[in-house]
Amino acid sequence: MTDKRNPVGFIGAGVMGSILAGVVSEAGFPLLISDRDRQKADDLAGRYGGRTAENSEVAAECRYIFLAVKPQVLDEVLREISGVLTERQDRFTVVSMAAGVSTRHIASLLGEQTPIIRIMPNTPAGVREGMILFCLSNATDADVGGFREIMSAAGRLDRIPEGLIDAGSALSGCGPAFVYMFIEALADGAVCCGLPRDRALLYAAQTVRGAATTVLETSEHPGKLKDDVCSPGGTTIDGVHALENGAFRSSVMNAVVSSYEKTLSLRGEKK
Repeated sequence: MTDKRNPVGFIGAGVMGSILAGVVSEAGFPLLISDRDRQKADDLAGRYGGRTAENSEVAAECRYIFLAVKPQVLDEVLREISGVLTERQDRFTVVSMAAGVSTRHIASLLGEQTPIIRIMPNTPAGVREGMILFCLSNATDADVGGFREIMSAAGRLDRIPEGLIDAGSALSGCGPAFVYMFIEALADGAVCCGLPRDRALLYAAQTVRGAATTVLETSEHPGKLKDDVCSPGGTTIDGVHALENGAFRSSVMNAVVSSYEKTLSLRGEKK
């Protein structure tokens, strides 16, 4: 069990940092929040009963240090806290959520033996239905156990080889935006058919939720579940035909691949 008297630290109080801070708070851990926008840090700390601090304080005091900053500013933050971490005699773990930034790169700035957990979360963690991918560098079973404990309210967690985490993130990290577009499009179609907007959005969202739950709970292949809905000569297969004419599946695949290639470009790589 992780000592709940020790604060969990967040450097960065943006959208994803704020969501995960809420997850940590729900799991019963105190928070230490830092952000270059002091007001954002104050607001987030106030929301969850945490405390505002400087980056150096987060690095010095917290067992788990979440780096919730953009990849473009991560190196600056790492250099700022590296000296503080080097001086620590107690155990700590750095948790990075910077897209496209490898554990090797982080270790090159913090020290090769630094315990690191690299994560790729998604925004549905805010409603406790997140998909949190993670990989490790120098992290022990105890480090991982504590991480799972503080993230217990987030949704599903899955350890993945680091070589696959960018591909996974292109799906689970970027995917919610694609699903929101699909929900909106389903609702727009129903509005075209005369359904009131509020009901159209409700029906679309619940339909997507129910379909996703069916995939997760039955373990059936989505293609088989699709076939179960498509009666010969019926209305559903006609709609499926329309989606195929619009290159629906190809467009979705292209969206994931494009997001993946963008992630690689953040560290100067190509597919």
